[in-house]
Amino acid sequence: MKKILFLLFSLILMHCTSKEEEIYLPISYNLKIPTLFSNKLIAPLIPADNGLTVEGVALGKKLFFDKILSKDNTQSCATCHNPQKAFTDNLQFSKGINGNLGNRNAMPLFNLAWNFTERFSWDGKEFGLENQALEPVTNPIEMGENWENVEKKLQNHSEYPLLFEQAFGTESINSTLVTKAIAQFERTLISANSKFDKYLRGEATLTLAEQNGFTIFMTEEKGDCFHCHGSENNPLWTDNQFHNNGLDRNFTDLGLGAITGDPRDNGKFKTPSIRNLAFTAPYMHDGRFATLNEVIEFYSTGLQISATIDPLMKQINKGGVNLSAQEKADLKAFLLSLSDYDFINNHAFQE
Repeated sequence: MKKILFLLFSLILMHCTSKEEEIYLPISYNLKIPTLFSNKLIAPLIPADNGLTVEGVALGKKLFFDKILSKDNTQSCATCHNPQKAFTDNLQFSKGINGNLGNRNAMPLFNLAWNFTERFSWDGKEFGLENQALEPVTNPIEMGENWENVEKKLQNHSEYPLLFEQAFGTESINSTLVTKAIAQFERTLISANSKFDKYLRGEATLTLAEQNGFTIFMTEEKGDCFHCHGSENNPLWTDNQFHNNGLDRNFTDLGLGAITGDPRDNGKFKTPSIRNLAFTAPYMHDGRFATLNEVIEFYSTGLQISATIDPLMKQINKGGVNLSAQEKADLKAFLLSLSDYDFINNHAFQE
């Protein structure tokens, strides 16, 4: 009897040990932080409950490009956020299912792990990168699906249950894990190798026009751009804050004001990074400017006074900064030097 009990105990122990050995532990993902970032900025924001892993990033990438997230299987995240366009789509208003058009320009995606305000979208309606990925799936003019259906489709898929188990330790798929995975992938989208980045690292030389353009950008009496878009000391080239930059006298889109309910926020939108402007036309939250020349002309002569105009728009009473033709050309040359061709051609970010 003792021998039988011993054998049973041994079999149970072997079975438990076998099960324990089958547990898959995801591999920590080594986020390669550019030297310019580590020298100028604090560490990236990685939530304690969603650390980056090799498996999580790979799963997030697969989901980012998968049209299974949409109701009619025609739309993925990448439909509006194309890697070779710095993760936008070059349309004034992005097209969703059934060809529906929104009323905002798709924001490019890069360096999201350094958004220290943690507010995302043009109007700041989403707090946290994980939350930002929730709404497009259910938006009727974007993907037009509901999360219950998405979860079922993924659960019944031939690959996804195993991929979720490897990334998160469970085959049970839900919207929280889906958006966590997508956020992991998005935090790896780092752009830091433009010509100007190389210049700051001592690896490239600027042309005279680019040098002059940078001086104009940094001079209050000239371009006066650095208050919102930063300087060589801020390699993000945005303050990630919300400003009324003088686009309109009257607002058809309240921006941040519609989210906070505070009329003092009406007409305020998130400052976009001026990185990768060569790839991300059209410009502004509503894509009203088709070219970079139009953007520069607006700041030079087109500012509109309104009740919530930002105090940083110091030349508002003159209609703008009134640059000469040469100054406009030089400023454009500098802005284009922030274009990161390695970023848009990085195979790690493409389907």
